[in-house]
Amino acid sequence: MEKQPDLTAQAENLIRHLEQQNLPLSVKPKNTQENLRENHDENQGENQGEKSNEKTTVENDGAGLNNRLKAGAADIPGQASQIRAAVMQAADTIWGGFGRAPKFPQTYTIRYLLRDYYYTGNKQGVSQALLSLDKMLQGGLYDQIGGGFARYSTDEKWLVPHFEKMLYDNALLLEALAEAWSLTGNMVYQRIIRQTIDFLSREMRHSGGGFYAALDADSEGVEGKYYVWQKSEIEKILGEEQAELFCLVYDVEEKGNWEDTNILWLQQSIAEVAKSIRIPEASLLRVLDQCKVKLLTERSKRVRPGTDNKVILGWNAMLITALCKCGAALGEPLFIEMAEDCYHFLQSHLIPQDENEGSWRHHWNKKIGAAEAFLDDYASLIQALIELNQVTGKTTYLQSAAALTVEVISGFSDKEGHFFYYTKQAAGALVRKIETYDSATPSGNAVMADNLWRLSILLDKTTWRERAVYMTLAMEPLMQHYPTSFGYWATLWQKIAFGTPEIAIIGDNASALASEVLQNYLPGAVLQFSPVTVADLPLLADKNVPKGQSFIYLCQDYHCNQPVTEVNTLMDSLVKSGVHPVLT
Repeated sequence: MEKQPDLTAQAENLIRHLEQQNLPLSVKPKNTQENLRENHDENQGENQGEKSNEKTTVENDGAGLNNRLKAGAADIPGQASQIRAAVMQAADTIWGGFGRAPKFPQTYTIRYLLRDYYYTGNKQGVSQALLSLDKMLQGGLYDQIGGGFARYSTDEKWLVPHFEKMLYDNALLLEALAEAWSLTGNMVYQRIIRQTIDFLSREMRHSGGGFYAALDADSEGVEGKYYVWQKSEIEKILGEEQAELFCLVYDVEEKGNWEDTNILWLQQSIAEVAKSIRIPEASLLRVLDQCKVKLLTERSKRVRPGTDNKVILGWNAMLITALCKCGAALGEPLFIEMAEDCYHFLQSHLIPQDENEGSWRHHWNKKIGAAEAFLDDYASLIQALIELNQVTGKTTYLQSAAALTVEVISGFSDKEGHFFYYTKQAAGALVRKIETYDSATPSGNAVMADNLWRLSILLDKTTWRERAVYMTLAMEPLMQHYPTSFGYWATLWQKIAFGTPEIAIIGDNASALASEVLQNYLPGAVLQFSPVTVADLPLLADKNVPKGQSFIYLCQDYHCNQPVTEVNTLMDSLVKSGVHPVLT
């Protein structure tokens, strides 16, 4: 028996989900269900007589919805404003984040608000997004000594975390930080990116390149014991002079700031502290970094929290995407090399050697796991391959992404060919479920819709494009009412509604130019580059580039402007189109 998607049932489940997450409802449940029924009925046809033809092909449905989107183009800024307003209803404008304690990072919502500024120029949402990141980075949620993020905060101030560190949380926060860095140029974000990747490499990386699932919260049976400090310990390790400064900055008290001990956190930013004690920020950072090295060395002598040694396909794929985006944003080839190493580890450890045993597996832990990969695993892996293609220019990654997409469409699609089940057709589940809202990790359906959208442009796949549009617009009522639980869908809606710039770079210097372009904030764009034209890739085909030159093309629906040779000229063209790639 296969369970079909029902937006009304999804709404009821979502209301329970929001209550569990302590997030406010932006509309009453009764009205929500009525609105969903209206939208659902509209999508299903106005009467039973239409039902026999309602979903015969994705192309027909998708084209109709695409036309509906174009017809409503004039109201796109209004819809963006509505989503922003719904997000802000849940916003904590003092301590950042969304909803009440316990507080989760909500990275999809943060990224939506960053992009809202890029598309609309409205500063309300981006201010909340940056406040949220800043307060998380300053809080105990972030490991101020060793780097890396815990799962969530038990209080509104981000002081007391649940100390478990999950690979997926760190991957998703790295993505958000890469976008914040590209938009603002704030060096704090770059420092935290580097510290977090250093932590992951040091404490969660398998020697072959894959990454482990998690670090436990407990050490010696006590939650957080590995991470907290007595003031006397810090004084003994650092000496009186350095300890006095360090304890001032990180709120370390004799009596403790949590359960008779101290969680390191910043009540003010480093810049604000430097100003208040009248020393240059760079000088303060140098001293604090020296202190952190000493404290980390001593902390490493403690009994470490346990490690969950599973290498999970989807979570590693999320990190590959994050490493690609961080490497591109910071112009750091090492991060991209780590991403490639991770993919090669997955490729060599999570595919059965016997082809009769099927395709990708969900996890590896000293041996390949028995469970087949789920939709989330495949969706995140395809996304990672698209990102690897974008930052390296290697078409093998794009070919692999396309092949896996065909496999997902074949094995996971619902009967109508619109959404995707969580498990494969032959996985043996009695009831196959379709999950659409974002929880700790993004919805596999949302990620697949985004993959279909991007691949449809890169490979000129009309059917995939229409399916992505159908999925996104079918979710539109939910994302407008509950954007904090449909943040990933909302970012795809932005790409479709505001347009997806297509950037092609061809010539001897294409790789260097692509690297320069990708250091800018271009959240919705797709980019391909090659030293020569490529006949079977539409963005790289049919371009006349004289030998010894390199051209940058800005295109929309494969219609390209006159090529340019400088990245600044490209960015000027984008700004003239109405986007805001730099926060001013």
